[in-house]
Amino acid sequence: MKKLLLTGVALVALSSTAYAAGCPEATVADMNGVPAGEFPQQFELAEFQAAASCTLSFQENPDIGDLNAKIQGNPDLPALADRMPSEPLVVAPYDMIGSYGGTLDALSNATEAGTSDFLSTRHVNLVRYSDDLQTIVPNVAKSWSWNDDYTEVTFSLRAGHKWSDGVPFTAEDVKFWYDNLALDPNVNEKPKDYVLVGGERMTVEVIDPQTVKFILPAPKPGLIAHFATSFAQGFQPKHFLGQFHPDISADADEKAKALGFENGYDVIKAYFGNSDWTDTPSPLLNSPDKVANMPAAVVPTLESFITVADTTEGRHYVANPYFFMVDTAGNQLPYISEQDEVYANDNQVRLLKLVNGEVDYKTQSLQLSDAPLLLENQEKGDYSIQLKPKIAMHAFSFNVTSADEEKRKVFNDFNFRKAMSVAINREELNEVAYFGQGTIQQFTGFSPVPGFVDEKWKTFATEFAPDEANSLLDGVGLADADGDGFRDLPNGDPLVLNLQFATQGIAGQVVELVGQYWSNVGIKTTVKEVTPDEYRSAQSSNQLDVGLWEKGQPLGIILGNNELWVPPFENYFAHRVGMLWAEYVDTDGAKGVKPPEYVMQLIDDINAFQSEPVGTDKSNMLGARMVENMTGNLLFIGTALTPDPIYVNNKLKNVPEFKTASYEYYRTYPYRGAQWFLEE
Repeated sequence: MKKLLLTGVALVALSSTAYAAGCPEATVADMNGVPAGEFPQQFELAEFQAAASCTLSFQENPDIGDLNAKIQGNPDLPALADRMPSEPLVVAPYDMIGSYGGTLDALSNATEAGTSDFLSTRHVNLVRYSDDLQTIVPNVAKSWSWNDDYTEVTFSLRAGHKWSDGVPFTAEDVKFWYDNLALDPNVNEKPKDYVLVGGERMTVEVIDPQTVKFILPAPKPGLIAHFATSFAQGFQPKHFLGQFHPDISADADEKAKALGFENGYDVIKAYFGNSDWTDTPSPLLNSPDKVANMPAAVVPTLESFITVADTTEGRHYVANPYFFMVDTAGNQLPYISEQDEVYANDNQVRLLKLVNGEVDYKTQSLQLSDAPLLLENQEKGDYSIQLKPKIAMHAFSFNVTSADEEKRKVFNDFNFRKAMSVAINREELNEVAYFGQGTIQQFTGFSPVPGFVDEKWKTFATEFAPDEANSLLDGVGLADADGDGFRDLPNGDPLVLNLQFATQGIAGQVVELVGQYWSNVGIKTTVKEVTPDEYRSAQSSNQLDVGLWEKGQPLGIILGNNELWVPPFENYFAHRVGMLWAEYVDTDGAKGVKPPEYVMQLIDDINAFQSEPVGTDKSNMLGARMVENMTGNLLFIGTALTPDPIYVNNKLKNVPEFKTASYEYYRTYPYRGAQWFLEE
C-alpha cells in the first residue's frame, strides 16, 4: 500500500470501501466515544485526532481521475496528498459512513429559475449555520474573531486549501472578490447592500495568505450571518479572473482580445456574469469555438461539485477533486460522483417526475397544495416526504409606483390596502388551500416575530371583515360607475387587477381564492399563471399590478441584510414593490418617485438596527419601529405561516430531518449535502 505524506499526517491510498484503521468512524447517530468538538457535527483535523486519540488516514473516490478528466482545462490530478488541505474540515456524517459513486438527479424549473435548492447542495461560504439554525460554524474559513465593537472581523483560512484547478486559495482571493468584483462598477453596476455598512464600503486587508480582515466603517455584527446564509460567496479566484482584470493585470485587455473578446471585463462577465449569483449560465460550455482557446470552461470553484455541461435543458456536474472536507473515516467528500439537473417549467411535469421517483431530492417550487399527491404516492415512487414549516409566507403587495397613474393613486391609499387585507377570508383560505395547517399572521418582515415586536402587529388587519372592506373602498372613491357589478377607478375607468403568478413563488389555489375574495367586494381580478422568468421580468419593468410571492426573513439574516426594508424591498428573484421608489433612492432623487416618509424612516432604521448588538434597548426600539412602519402601512399583506413538502428519494442517505423548508438559510446548506450518498 503506497503511503503519501501531508504535513506530517499519513495519507493512505485505499479504495472507497476500505476505511482508515485506528480512528473511530464517528457519526451523528453514534459518535463511537468521540467527544463533541467546539462546533456541532464537525471538527478541525487536529481537534478530531486529539479527541479520538488517533491519526487519521485519507482516501479518495476511486473514479476521481475520470471525473477530473471531464473538467475542461483541469490538469491531470496530482496525488491526494497534494490536493488536500493540511487543515481539512472533518465532518461527522449523520447516519453512516457513505460509499462513493452515483449521480444525484435533480429537477429545476429553467435556467436561473427554481434552481437555488439544487445549487445549495454543493454550496460553500466562509461560514454556515449548523442544522440547529442557531449556531454559526466554520466552513471555508477555519475560524473568525471580532473586535470588541464589531468593527473588525478576522477570518483564518485553511492552510493548503486549493481551488478546483489545483491553484492555492488564499486571502488574496477574498480581497479580489471584494475590491475588484463586488465594488467595481464595471462588474457590478451598484454594490449590493451586504458589501456595505450603512451605505459605506468596508476595507479588506490581507494579513498573510491564510488571514484576512474586514474593517467596517460602523458596527455590523450581522455580517457573519450574511456569509452563513447567502448564495453570494466571499471569494473568487484571483489567479483566474484577475488575469482579465485591468487593475490586476496590465495586459488584461490584450489577453482578452487574443481570445476574441472586446476587453478583459467582457471575459470576466462571460465567466462570472455581472453579479454574485452563482446560478448564471456558463455560456462558454456551449461555445466550442471559444472554449477551445479559453483557460477553462467555467470559473474554478471551492464547492463540492463543478459544472461540466450547461444547456437550456439542464446542467451536469462532477465532484471537485480538490474539495476540502473529509469524513471521520478519512474519505474525501463528496461521496456522490456526479450531479444531473433537468429543467421542467411545467408544474404538472415536475410532479409526475417526482411521483415516478425520477428525482433524488427537491423542495423548491413545491407547494403545500402538492402534498396530498406526493404523500399518496410515497410507496409507489420509493421516496419520503417531510412536511416542514416555512419561514416566509405567501404575501400580496400593490404596485405603489404603477405606471398607470390612476391605479397608483388608489394603490397608495392605505385604506385601499387595508380593505384588500380584511376582504381576505384567511380562515377559509387556511382550510381550503392550506388543509388547516397554517397559522394566520400578518406580514411583519421578521419571521419568526421577535419578542420586541408588539403582538398586535401579528394580527393587524387579518380579521375577515367584508363590510369594513366595502366601506373603506367606498371611501377611496371606488364606485361601480358602469353598473357591471365591479368597482371602477375614481376617474370612471375600469379597475381590473391582473394577478400574474408563478408556482415557484405562490400556490395557484391561493391566488385564485384571494382573487375571488377581492371580487366579492367589487374589485375585478384576472388570474394568469406565468413562468418565474416572466413574472420577474414584469416585476422589474414595473408592469405588475400585484406582487405575488412568499416573503419573510429571520432576525439573524436581517442583521446582515437590509433588503426587506429598503425599496424595492427584496432582490430580483423575490417579492419586490415600489420599483420607482427604489430608483429614487438609488439615484439620490435624480430619477424615480420619492417614497413617503415612513419608507425613508425604514431605510434609516434598518441601517441603525444592523449596527446595534441584539437585545439592547436601542436595538429593540429600532426593530419595533421598523415593524410598525412596515406592517402598519400594509406594504405587504400576509396570509399564514404554513409547511411545505421536502422530497427525498429513499436511496439518498444521510439526509436528516430538516428544521424548515426555506430559502432563508440557503435551503440545504445547513444539512451538509457533501455527506449525502446514494445507496444503489
